[in-house]
Amino acid sequence: MRYLLLVSLYVATSFASTLSELESYTLKHSPILLKAKSAIKGASLKQKLNSVKKFGEIDLVGSTTHYNIERTLAPLPPSAIKSGLPITASKDIYSIGANYSVALFTGFAQTRDIEIAKLSKTMTKTKYKLSKEEIIYNIRSLYLSTLAQKELLKAQNSYINALKKLNKTIKLEVSLGKKAKIDLIKSQSEIELAKVQKEAIIANINITKATLSSLVGKKVSKVSPLKIAVKKPIYNINSLVNQAYSLSKVKIEDIEIAKATKTIQKAQASKYPQVALSAYYGRNYGADVNTDKWDSETNWQVGINAKYNFIDFGKSNTNIELAKLSRLQAKLQRNQTLLNLKKSIIEAMEKLKLSYAQYIGDKSQLRLVKKSAQIEEVRYKNDLSTINDLLLAKSKVLLSQAKVIQSKYNYKKAKFYLDYILEKGVK
Repeated sequence: MRYLLLVSLYVATSFASTLSELESYTLKHSPILLKAKSAIKGASLKQKLNSVKKFGEIDLVGSTTHYNIERTLAPLPPSAIKSGLPITASKDIYSIGANYSVALFTGFAQTRDIEIAKLSKTMTKTKYKLSKEEIIYNIRSLYLSTLAQKELLKAQNSYINALKKLNKTIKLEVSLGKKAKIDLIKSQSEIELAKVQKEAIIANINITKATLSSLVGKKVSKVSPLKIAVKKPIYNINSLVNQAYSLSKVKIEDIEIAKATKTIQKAQASKYPQVALSAYYGRNYGADVNTDKWDSETNWQVGINAKYNFIDFGKSNTNIELAKLSRLQAKLQRNQTLLNLKKSIIEAMEKLKLSYAQYIGDKSQLRLVKKSAQIEEVRYKNDLSTINDLLLAKSKVLLSQAKVIQSKYNYKKAKFYLDYILEKGVK
């Protein structure tokens, strides 16, 4: 039974991961995205905090005070003094009560704080969306790099096998005296060089997988092949560029402008009167100094305080001007962001077109160098060329194969990059 469990565990962990599986896992478990998601909760709490401030605060208060001479438990009105009734007085007075304070009018500063917090929450959500787009694009890019290097490794192995087969033929012909021993040495040298190149490719695969694992949040041992159909890109440039106005990066700048406007209005609030209400209800306790009996008195009060800043020597105006300057900077930044996005869209489109043209050209070149290598092999067998010519022809075939592999995956990367710029990577 234990053996079966171990076998099942091995089979489960040996399955290759697909790109869609890695994307789904990352969106749920990536520490980067979880951190960005927690920022949304933080923004929600700040919005809630600013909203509840308008209701004021209720504090339970208490105190104990020892006086050098006795004091009454409550302030004495003239009527109490004239009545001649006994008045409790004590050197030790204890009090307990509740105090309520609330701002009645702040020149709409509290309202602006609530609006700014709401805008900040919206911005945090938008940034979270951009974070998802970025991490998914990076995963796709690393995934494609891994697949490309695996294909390069396969091509390198085929090249090594072809060299070994050639080396075996040369070795036989050297023993028969048909070829010089130097040809055998050169072919063996080329095999060793190819093996070193193979190890470099393996190292790159391992490094890329490690980077991919770090980004996903779990170990990625194997990756599944991805079907890539290379088709001529047909897009309307003007239509793509016009999409820039609705992208999240521009929306963030719009929110920054809106926040700056609210900050100006908040700064202007200092020019209005500030009105606050304060209310207290409680009881004072103490032992009468004459009778030694405990007594208590109820105390309550309600007050409204108003404050108007008459002269601040330009402080309010300076704050308003600083807020206006921030809004101007936000508008300029929006314009620059929009220009950068338009440039990025055109750049991504041109890269896609170039990668397509590169792939078509590399495929044509591969067909030609294969024919050339076949001719060189026949020429070498008939002593019409040297081993150097043959090895060069074979290396050109390998190089062309590598170019085709790279251009194919670069084409797919270019498509993913265009989706990333247009924020279409995450469904």
